This record gives sequence, structure tokens and C-alpha cells, in this order.
Amino acid sequence: MTPEEILYQVGIVPVIKMDDAAHAVPLAKALARGGLPAAEITFRSAAAADSIRAIAKGCPELFVCAGTVLTQQQAQEAVDAGAKAVISPGTNLETVRWCVKNGVPVIPGCATPSEVESNMREGLKLVKLFPAEVVGGTAMLKALAGPYATMKFMPTGGVKPGNVQDYLRLANVTACGGTWIVPGELLSGENFDKIEQLAQEAAILRDQVR
Repeated sequence: MTPEEILYQVGIVPVIKMDDAAHAVPLAKALARGGLPAAEITFRSAAAADSIRAIAKGCPELFVCAGTVLTQQQAQEAVDAGAKAVISPGTNLETVRWCVKNGVPVIPGCATPSEVESNMREGLKLVKLFPAEVVGGTAMLKALAGPYATMKFMPTGGVKPGNVQDYLRLANVTACGGTWIVPGELLSGENFDKIEQLAQEAAILRDQVR
């Protein structure tokens, strides 16, 4: 399957800040057991690259992505660690072009039609709407569907159990990113059973509309 097909199948991608790479493999296995075999490990901590590396080796069935990638150097570090896709909060054309040149799936953030068009010119067919709820949420996605009929989106930012199905019902949404599945306190407390339960609950929400 293509990365886009994998993400569509997963539907809800947990967005995670890792503070300890030792938690990475148990977390990945909990998410996979719960029915969400993907994760966006954000470059918001020093443990990001090591966590991605651990997951890529210890739980290869998980589609592990690098998130909050702000520079080409971070993209290189993420890919070297085993990241299968690069995700960013905004559109950095230097990073986008490096990823395209090197055959790395890249999902840059967009908040305006101009940014969507900028990424279309680079040949991309999937971008991240961020911060989704702040910039209009499902209403924004419906508005973008008209002029940009070929573009797909991964809304992230303000997506939660109460609105995720509204996003997933939209034809131009491939997947959603969500932080609620892996709360920091559960991760630091190594409560992987509860994380698995939250993943299962999210997977049920996905399956009800797809």
C-alpha cells in the first residue's frame, strides 16, 4: 500500500511527544493492539529520533512518522532513524523539496489556500490542515474541497473524540492526527493498557464512519 492508503486505513494517527525512548516499543505495540498501527512522534523532545529508531526496529508493523519537523536537517535525522513519513506544522519548501527529491513521503502543514497551492506545485497530493479547529475545521475543509478537488488533508489540532467522526466523514480527509490517545501522564506512568484502551475506543469511532 502507498503511505496515503496506509494512513487512510489507520484513520486516526496518535500524535505523541516522547520524553523517554525506552517507552517507544511498548507504546507502539499498545497502539497496534488497539487498532491504530501508526504514530506521529514529534520532534519536540530530545528523545524523538531515538524513539523513532526503536519503533522502526522493535515494532516494524507500525507506520511511524516524524512530526513537528521544522528543518531539512530534522527531516534527514528522522529518515535516518527510520521514519516512514515526515510531517510538519507549516510549509517549509526547502524541507518539502528535500523529501520529494529523496522519495520521502512528506505532509506539510497548511492553514490557507495559498499554502495548499504551494504544495500542489511541488506535486503533493496530501497535506496537513493545521491548526485544524482554529482555521475553520470541517467548514474549512468543505470550502477547500471545491477548488482543490484532488488534494487530500490530514487535519490536526483540536481534533478529539467529539468531532473526529465529522472530519473522517469528509471525502477529502485521509486521516486525522490526535493527541488524546497518548496523554503524557499515561506515557510517563507506563500505563500502556490504558493507552491500548484509548486506541481501541478511537478505532471504534473510525470504524463507525468508514
